[in-house]
Amino acid sequence: MTSFVIEGGHRLDGSIRPIGNKNAALPLLAAALLTDEPVTLHNVPDIGDVRTMLKILAGLGVDVARDGLSVRLCAAGVKSAQPDADLFAQIRGSLTLMGPLLARHGHFRVDSAAGGDDIGRRRIDTHLQVFEALGTELVHNGRFELRAPSGLHSHDVLMDETSVTATENAVMAASLAHGTTILRNAASEPHVQDVCNLLVKMGCHIEGIGSNTLTVHGQRSLKGGELTISPDFVEVGSYIGLGAITPGELRIQGVMPEHLRMVEMVFADRLGVAMHLEEELDASGRPASVLVVEAEQNLCVRSDFGGAVPKIDDAPWPAFPPDLMSIAVVTATQAQGTVIIHEKMYESRLYFVDKLISMGAQIIQCDPHRVVIVGPRQLHGMPVSSPDIRAGMALVLAALAAEGVTTIGNVEQIDRGYQDIDAKLRLLGAQIERTA
Repeated sequence: MTSFVIEGGHRLDGSIRPIGNKNAALPLLAAALLTDEPVTLHNVPDIGDVRTMLKILAGLGVDVARDGLSVRLCAAGVKSAQPDADLFAQIRGSLTLMGPLLARHGHFRVDSAAGGDDIGRRRIDTHLQVFEALGTELVHNGRFELRAPSGLHSHDVLMDETSVTATENAVMAASLAHGTTILRNAASEPHVQDVCNLLVKMGCHIEGIGSNTLTVHGQRSLKGGELTISPDFVEVGSYIGLGAITPGELRIQGVMPEHLRMVEMVFADRLGVAMHLEEELDASGRPASVLVVEAEQNLCVRSDFGGAVPKIDDAPWPAFPPDLMSIAVVTATQAQGTVIIHEKMYESRLYFVDKLISMGAQIIQCDPHRVVIVGPRQLHGMPVSSPDIRAGMALVLAALAAEGVTTIGNVEQIDRGYQDIDAKLRLLGAQIERTA
């Protein structure tokens, strides 16, 4: 098991650039299964989950060629609709193979459940609801198998929850369904928008991109396409937390301000993080946005009207994203005042706070979904282990703000979602080493 050994308390200064959106990359790769023509994606992060997805696709017969951050895929030779069970079980994003394979082959089968972070129950009922509405039947044979013997047909679907992966699966399946499908209560996150934008480039007409109602006009076939993946706003949020709780100025390059409005609102208005946007020219001479997290922060929780204790909670886009709740928790431990963190979506995501408590944080866990944080408290280094991607990154932040040395085990979890994070942090001045 690989570990990070981190000496905290050092000043971090400099520029850092987020990778392409991890949660967009996986369904975008799966979308290549919808056509016989080549699909080219740029700004594809070189992280563990992406490498696993590429292995799954190659095993299905997709021709995969990677050149740096660009990936070219051609699914002309795909004949199987049964992904490798062991690989499928390693990542949650493998679920997005269902929609494309059903659309192209009318069949999907796997002998394992999807993997991913252990953050609580992650239901797939909404996926099945949509597939059933489009003409798919679940085969009860002891395995997970879906069949669409008459092909997929359009439907007006009210999704029973605003699920990101179910929306991605639904829009990909509907792109080759007969007729026009309406998806109501659909997710609208930036990564969902990326998937829709690629499908449009591939020849599918989609109305309502960025809203909670998507109208998908199914096509007989789709052509190839090319897309540059948007920057990962979750990684940007991680760097906001990093800059807030360590000394020095952090410049986050290449951000999309329209993806950060609620993230900035929570960190700035709730926790007092001082930051601002600047414009600079990128390598191509085009204007690009830089988010500057200012040096020497004075974090302070802003109370609600009348002095009431404020709350930070998550909800579907455009609200505060669940993947940043762990970062908000660590940032709050270094802010003056009291705040309630309410994680509504996953009942196990906040269980990592016991590690922060052992490092010196003052946190009361009320129940699986809520914690009360009183800060600031000086954190102290000690051995901990990364339970999942986002909590692992939060522990990295805590270690960089702590006194002494922290050893974080199981960093393979962090590598699933953050590309070369230790090398990036060293360039900022962090004392972090990777050990086997």
